[in-house]
Amino acid sequence: MTGALRGKTVVVTRPRAQAAGLAALIEAQGGEALIFPVLEISAAADPAPLQAAIAALDSYALAIFISPNAVAYSVPAILAQRAWPEGLTPAAVGGGSVAALAEHGVANAIAPRHRFDSEALLELPELQADALAGKRVAIFRGNGGRELLADTLRASGATVDCITCYHRSAPAGGAAPLRALWEAGRLDAIAISSSEGLRNLVDLLSADDRQHLAQTPLFVPHQRIAEAARALGLRRTKLTAPADAGIIAGLCAYNW
Repeated sequence: MTGALRGKTVVVTRPRAQAAGLAALIEAQGGEALIFPVLEISAAADPAPLQAAIAALDSYALAIFISPNAVAYSVPAILAQRAWPEGLTPAAVGGGSVAALAEHGVANAIAPRHRFDSEALLELPELQADALAGKRVAIFRGNGGRELLADTLRASGATVDCITCYHRSAPAGGAAPLRALWEAGRLDAIAISSSEGLRNLVDLLSADDRQHLAQTPLFVPHQRIAEAARALGLRRTKLTAPADAGIIAGLCAYNW
């Protein structure tokens, strides 16, 4: 432990179930982590698509999990009803989802190694047209989101089913905990892990709060989030390496 964050308060905006890891890393460096989720996660209102996918699981060649939430809200239901098919290759957008799959005994998932997004996943040999043309692919995901992955795989000749197994929503309530820290001069940085979360955060804030936000360093692990932040006028945005490891490295290297 270097104590690089001693005396600093960093807001962790991941969904509550995924926030503990980054919070622990911040505290291990001497900082204080305030968990303030800007996305709420719940099971999909309609369980029928997931049940249909479970019934048809043997017909798929590839099962893609967009996030750890996609794993959490689908794999336990799958394994409660049947074993994972031997011929079904699991795939994930990022390392967090790979780890979540492994926790449930679903091993050998394919995933990008250096950049965690749909574009990087689509570059893998297993997702090229010669590997998937004429085969079925299941994408386990939340509501909404980008269609790039599904559209690209369909254009490559695959039959793609998108299974909405969880629901993302903006949190209820306001930003009083953040406002109190800003007014006390004790909010030093915010970690943002998705563009949707960033929009939700901005929507929660008053005009005065947004002025504080514009003066607060934001640490984001993907170029797309950085672009969204800068489009909102948030110039103190710091792009880090991916995942929690990248965010904590960026925080520790920052010239406070």
